[in-house]
Amino acid sequence: MSKNQKIAVASLLAVVLIALVPLFALKGAEFGGSDDAGSQMVEAIRGESYEPWFTPVLEQMIGGELPGEVESLFFCLQTGIGVGVIAFGFGYLVARKKYSGKEQKEQ
Repeated sequence: MSKNQKIAVASLLAVVLIALVPLFALKGAEFGGSDDAGSQMVEAIRGESYEPWFTPVLEQMIGGELPGEVESLFFCLQTGIGVGVIAFGFGYLVARKKYSGKEQKEQ
């Protein structure tokens, strides 16, 4: 096994441990979202319940909250688009460096 392969395997193991250790170390813990934590903090500071300024457009259109599966779908789509943009940017930078070196050698 080469040095790069060892580094890759060690990195993957570290990522898996970082993801799984909190789930087993904090049994019974609730992992709430930032929306819930923010509204609770506003209530603690102001002493009254939090009232949102507006309702989301999609919730107005369908007449209620989005199902959890749809919210997860939108989050995954957003993540996929972001990863695609970042990957394209890195690919462009690598290709630019790779092909600019060949052009200089040919001239």
